[in-house]
Amino acid sequence: MRETITAALKLATKAQDKRRISTLRLVSAAIKDRDIAARTAGKGEATDAELLELFAKMIKQREESEKIYRDAGRAELAQQEAEEIAIIREFLPKQLSEADMQKAIAAAIAEAGATSVKDMGKVMAALKARYAGQMDFAKASAAVKAKLG
Repeated sequence: MRETITAALKLATKAQDKRRISTLRLVSAAIKDRDIAARTAGKGEATDAELLELFAKMIKQREESEKIYRDAGRAELAQQEAEEIAIIREFLPKQLSEADMQKAIAAAIAEAGATSVKDMGKVMAALKARYAGQMDFAKASAAVKAKLG
């Protein structure tokens, strides 16, 4: 994952794509921050799964900012956020469709033997382990809660 981002940053630098360069530098800095935090906690480097969570979080932050900018009539800033989202998404695995997400949730509920909302943690842990970076876990959490509730 780190090598892919470094290679993309080199290509963007050669192409002099300013938006891509700045976004990839932000991603690289976030990875380094995560690695430093992991080492401080006595762990090694962040795993690819943790990096996928980090990228999903970065995308979510940018989506919120984009909405705020659009609501405030700042189209140029909203466009900038949208471009950053597209660049970061390139490093995430393909997102599951709504139907695939529902199938994955049903399978995780059956596998965990979940019968009530109390078992939601088990189901979410299974989904996060298997589908890191492939689904929006906020939506998945709401869907799991609806199925178990």
